[in-house]
Parts: sequence; structure tokens; C-alpha cells
Amino acid sequence: MKKVILSLSVIAMIAFTSCKNNENKENESQKDEAAMEAESSAEETMAEPQTVVEIAVGNEDFSTLVTAVKAAELVETLNSEGPFTVFAPTNAAFAKLPEGTVATLVEPENKEQLTGILTYHVVSGKFMAADVVSAINDNGGSFVIPTVQGEELTATLEGESVILTDANGNKSTIVMTDVDASNGVIHAIDAVVMPKS
Repeated sequence: MKKVILSLSVIAMIAFTSCKNNENKENESQKDEAAMEAESSAEETMAEPQTVVEIAVGNEDFSTLVTAVKAAELVETLNSEGPFTVFAPTNAAFAKLPEGTVATLVEPENKEQLTGILTYHVVSGKFMAADVVSAINDNGGSFVIPTVQGEELTATLEGESVILTDANGNKSTIVMTDVDASNGVIHAIDAVVMPKS
């Protein structure tokens, strides 16, 4: 009888231990699944594509541009489907303008002029740096780019750099390329380009 009780005790212990192990495995499995879901959700959030405006807002080198875009009420336009290629002047580019120019341009009475300047930096369609370089090479060393504003920019190469020449003959160098956005692409430039009108 003692042997039977002892055997039953051993069997019960084994069964209990086995159940506990299964519970632990299930808990671990559930934890792993939860961790994987959280990781996947974080990746999706991080990978959520941003518009050209959202990217500019998130980069302090474009804070002057963002202020100007808001003053010209172009946020909604540049957040739309596009696609757009934006030649985005950095803060340093705006700083090259005569003192007080930006402050004057962002005043409500100068909205039309500001809008013209900003849309002169925007091209309809998505053109990566390689596309621009190919277009320059395929067109005898210079490529004329029609802007959303209506006037044109001319792109040329100086060594490895792409140079934009505005309607007044002023030049700007592309200093950062291919910042991909959900509705286009941004290329940073080191000077503000100006239309004739």
C-alpha cells in the first residue's frame, strides 16, 4: 500500500511539475509575442512616412523655411499628395539674404511675394539627385527646370556638385540630397533662389 501511495505521489509531483513547466512556457511564449507585437508596432510608427513639411518641421536646419511656409499659408499645399521636389534653403541660406529680408517677407502684406519665392523652390514631380544629374548630362551640361511658381531654374554641374542658377543669375549649391518624403523629395540648398517677378 505504501508503494502505491508513494507511486501516486511521484506521479502527482511529475504531473504538477509538468503543468507548471507548460504554464511557464505559455507565459514566456505570450511575453515573446507581446514583445514582438510592440516591436513591430514601434517599427511601423518609426517607418510612418512623413510629408516634405513634416520632415522640414522635424529638422532645425529648416526652421526659417518652416516659418516662411507657415506665413505664406503653404503648409496644406505642401502636405498634399504631390509629388514635389523641394529645393529647401537651410537657415544659413536665409541668413545670406540682406538683414531684415526674412522678417519683412513674413509680414502679412508681403504674403504674395513670399509665396512666389517659396514656390520658386518647388518642382512638380519627384526628382532624385541621380535624376537631376542624368538630366544635366543628357542635355549638354545644363537642365532647365520649370518651377511651380512658373519661372525656371537651371541646373548644372561643377565637379560633383549640382548648382542651381535662378532667373537673376544667382547661384545656389545643393548641399544635401534625396531626403525622401511620402509626397516627394527634399534637396537642401545653401542659398535662396529668387524669381524675376
